[in-house]
Amino acid sequence: MNDCVKVIKADITTLPVDAIVNAANNSLLGGGGVDGAIHHAAGPKLKEYCRKLGGCKTGEAKITPGFLLPAKFVIHTVGPIWGEGNEEQKLEDCYRNSLLLAADNGCKTIAFPAISTGAYGYPADKAAGVAIRTIRIFLLQNSSIDQIILACMGNHSYEILHNALQSIM
Repeated sequence: MNDCVKVIKADITTLPVDAIVNAANNSLLGGGGVDGAIHHAAGPKLKEYCRKLGGCKTGEAKITPGFLLPAKFVIHTVGPIWGEGNEEQKLEDCYRNSLLLAADNGCKTIAFPAISTGAYGYPADKAAGVAIRTIRIFLLQNSSIDQIILACMGNHSYEILHNALQSIM
């Protein structure tokens, strides 16, 4: 199980995987951080497509084509804002629902950013524990996904996720 989950330092928009996960806002129409980078790299058709989806609730996930991205799909999920209440369950829902949606769409490889740890203020160490634990449970129950990548832009998030992976898997 440990060899199908890896933490890497990379720009998620450049990864040639079946699906990348977008840490989206409720509108799904783009924003800052990872969300803005994915929308920019995918091109304007992503926003047009997302407009038809009618938004997304926190913890849920919706799928779109990847358009100009190397990834076939973008799975949009809305993470919790730290301090809004029930954050751990909502973050678990983000990871689980994204993985289920990927599996339902035949994806064998999926890449995640560190959901909710940027502008939404979720502490990176706590978020890493939730992410790794939820991925582990998913893999114990479902073998349809061959590789899960946790893509980090910086050294700090890489170290935190790498350490969480080593301690849980």
